[in-house]
Amino acid sequence: MKIFKILIMILAISVALYEQVSDDKNVYITVVAIVVFMYGMMQLSAKTPSKNQEKEEQDAE
Repeated sequence: MKIFKILIMILAISVALYEQVSDDKNVYITVVAIVVFMYGMMQLSAKTPSKNQEKEEQDAE
């Protein structure tokens, strides 16, 4: 599932960059591609533990 999200994000950024290079730019496609990329980054970074997680657990005791 993680690989699938990364591939979708790469595809979205590729589409956004391609739209910026093309002669007739479509802003809506670029915005949708960036939203998909940001949503994917949010999903992937949600599973990354915090640096201070160990300190917070010690403070709770």
